Amino acid sequence: MPDSLFVTSRCLTIDILMSWLYHMVMRTTLTLDDDIAAKLRAEVRKSGRSFRETVNRVLRLGLNAPRVPVRTRKFVVRPRPLNVKAGVNLDNVAELVEQLEGPSHR
Repeated sequence: MPDSLFVTSRCLTIDILMSWLYHMVMRTTLTLDDDIAAKLRAEVRKSGRSFRETVNRVLRLGLNAPRVPVRTRKFVVRPRPLNVKAGVNLDNVAELVEQLEGPSHR
């Protein structure tokens, strides 16, 4: 593979030189998880392209893929009766806590 590959402790680090705007050279270091690096190596073997070409092609495909919005179900709150005992006021929380736990609740 013509591109520089460095294997660190648990990740594969790749240095890629690529031409940008026909006159600038940009060097980028990617740190890939082991599973992604293995898939890229398999794609290199399968396609016969260089590692650099494969990385660029896969990134281009992923970045240009149409973003399909995930359809989620609308969340619906279903009210239920509280069955509150007569004389219990739920509007004042401090008063309610005092009624339930007594005056020394603090």
